[in-house]
Amino acid sequence: MRTLRRAEPTGRGKCMRALQCRGAVPSDHQFISTMTVPAGQFLLGPLLKSVSRSFYLTLRILPAGMRDPVGLAYLLARAADTIADTSLVPPGQRLELLLSLRAQVNGEPADTALDPMMGDVTRQQTQADEKVLLESLPAALALMSRFDDADQQAVRDIVTTLTQGMEFDLRTFPDETSGRVIALREFRELDRYTYLVAGCVGEFWTTMTFAHVPGALKASPETMTTRGIRFGKALQMTNILRDCAKDLRIGRCYLPAVMLDRYGLAAEDLLAPEASRRARPVLLELCRTTLDYFRDALDYTLAISAFSVRLRLACVWPIMIGMETVSLLVANDNWLDPDSVSKVRRNDVYRMMALSLPMVSSDAWLRLWFERRFKKIEARLPRV
Repeated sequence: MRTLRRAEPTGRGKCMRALQCRGAVPSDHQFISTMTVPAGQFLLGPLLKSVSRSFYLTLRILPAGMRDPVGLAYLLARAADTIADTSLVPPGQRLELLLSLRAQVNGEPADTALDPMMGDVTRQQTQADEKVLLESLPAALALMSRFDDADQQAVRDIVTTLTQGMEFDLRTFPDETSGRVIALREFRELDRYTYLVAGCVGEFWTTMTFAHVPGALKASPETMTTRGIRFGKALQMTNILRDCAKDLRIGRCYLPAVMLDRYGLAAEDLLAPEASRRARPVLLELCRTTLDYFRDALDYTLAISAFSVRLRLACVWPIMIGMETVSLLVANDNWLDPDSVSKVRRNDVYRMMALSLPMVSSDAWLRLWFERRFKKIEARLPRV
């Protein structure tokens, strides 16, 4: 729930973020020998760690039954994201490969006619971990047979929905090198998009928790699913606002045109030096919406049993980091300058993680800490 960095970056990866591999991935020859027997161990161990970095911290603390299906879903979605964001390959070809991968996830045979195209995408990857990830797709797809029917269907559902979000990007926005900028038209398009690329992850997470950790969630499945979807939307809205400047420069404006219209702005205007000031009311309005989502994310977390410490931490950390990012955005007068990104520093991430440990099991402490953060951010927003 991420900025992908490639030789030819095309913007935000829609479901995850990746940092450079630091030797965790073997060479191609090592990969072949590694895959002969312990395929699952390699894919869900060193490879997953190398392509997920920050998310791997969350995966490590998940209860054992959840870890593998969630990890495999991440790998498949990350592979799809890598295909969708390889800008040296024409968007039409990327879309063909994306749809083919979705079909394979849902049990259809691979279209061998697309092998040369897939080889081209794989060769474009300059990071070893992403290249190995694409080469390992057949083994990753085969891993699904290790899971029971319910987990297999859950993985298929989440990857299908996430790839629909990637498909939306490829069909909606221009080629990254076209020089044009296209904006979403209405907020409902943005709302639907945030569901496709992140809200559905909260839904998936909830399904897996009910299945693998009975008794961990205190509210009804319907309530937890609704909150989980809004949890995912909170994180994605944060990513969209943080990465807006970079996305604009590859032709993508997720800020709805109807909101820009109210301030006499078009998508192209957001590239101008004074855009941060002129579009600030749009930022603040969307930050308020994002905070509303984060309140549901907090309610989601507090509905997890205090004894399920790992599950609580897996929710508390992204809320802490996300809200800190929103705080930085609200204070950033140059939020549309690509050289002034509102990014939480690594040391601050570690500080928040350490801070969470003594209070994670206390509803009162968690609510008190987060309410203070909410009030601090809301004090900088216009009254409604």
